[in-house]
Amino acid sequence: MKLNLLLLFSTAIMTFSACGQKDTSIETPDTSIDYEMVVDGLEIAWGMTFLPDGSMIITEKSGEMIHFKDGEKQLLTGGPEVYQRGQGGLLDIILHPNYEENGWIYMTYSSSEGDDEGGNTAVMRAKLEGTKFTNQEVLFKATPNTTKGQHFGSRMVFDKDGYLYFSIGDRGARDENPQDITRDGGKIYRINDDGSIPQDNPFVGEPNAKEAIYSYGHRNPQGMILHPDTGEVWVHEHGPQGGDEINVIKKGANYGWPLVTYGENYGGGAITDETSKPGMEDPIHYWVPSIAPSGMAYVSTNKYPSLQGNLLVGSLKFQYLEHDVMNGKEVTRREKLLEGLGRIRDVKEGPDGTIYVSVEGKGIVKLVEKEIAKTQE
Repeated sequence: MKLNLLLLFSTAIMTFSACGQKDTSIETPDTSIDYEMVVDGLEIAWGMTFLPDGSMIITEKSGEMIHFKDGEKQLLTGGPEVYQRGQGGLLDIILHPNYEENGWIYMTYSSSEGDDEGGNTAVMRAKLEGTKFTNQEVLFKATPNTTKGQHFGSRMVFDKDGYLYFSIGDRGARDENPQDITRDGGKIYRINDDGSIPQDNPFVGEPNAKEAIYSYGHRNPQGMILHPDTGEVWVHEHGPQGGDEINVIKKGANYGWPLVTYGENYGGGAITDETSKPGMEDPIHYWVPSIAPSGMAYVSTNKYPSLQGNLLVGSLKFQYLEHDVMNGKEVTRREKLLEGLGRIRDVKEGPDGTIYVSVEGKGIVKLVEKEIAKTQE
């Protein structure tokens, strides 16, 4: 079953950037986007990655891992033991850039490992042999554990030099974690592919610092990409009530949370009246109201001419896929795709250029673009 959805807002919308508010009225597009169901019967497919044969490994937040090949779902065993609470669970999954040579698969998840009650975000790598994961190695485990159920992060990406970046949210401790480099939480981390710490990480040698930290002052990043042209790591992160952000990650940089934000407390009331400070990085884009972003993809494929060179961002709150038209680091236009389909959890460009989208309570769909005729006035 297909649903033909025009990339069109019925009214003009306002978008916001670090440079201020600006009008981004939407023009009628020349294309339409359909979707086709690929993997049905999934609950919360948090992450997905693609094996060299084109098949897919899917993480369910509940802790299950599924291999989807030739139209069939196969449950995989040997994955991590997952601490289930709130937003925690089995999270992202990616392959090593040299997977065909070394076979490593990386996954993030909430873990109760450690002495304290509760859990925190961990990174594991393992190898897949048949339908079972083997050679499991925990590469990173954030501390301390907490019984709070929010802000585990967590997305991953390898950069062009083979370093692994991953995000961990502030774990609901906004006044303790994000601005303190001696504490985990509210950070983007960078490690070697074996879990060791790169010696040029920005806080190596700092007293009591968590040396895996690459940047800090984040709230809850749930989207991460490697920009294919610049080689930069881009993330988006949840703001509070308002103030979701897209940030370009810089070594040792402070992204301000909670000292600067475009959002406010849930239920109203200022967190701070500052939206920018010297020594803190401004976002390249922010959303007011919040869209609750999850998953992000840069469209490099020419399969979708109207999307190529732009960002796709899932919205949990408003249940659509957002198409952000880019001019360098500026969002010049926003368009809604798949409006009303459901809470969008993840977005990935597959190895053949097909765009796949995870929809909570439904499964994974792929995008199909078709030309439509322009209306003659």
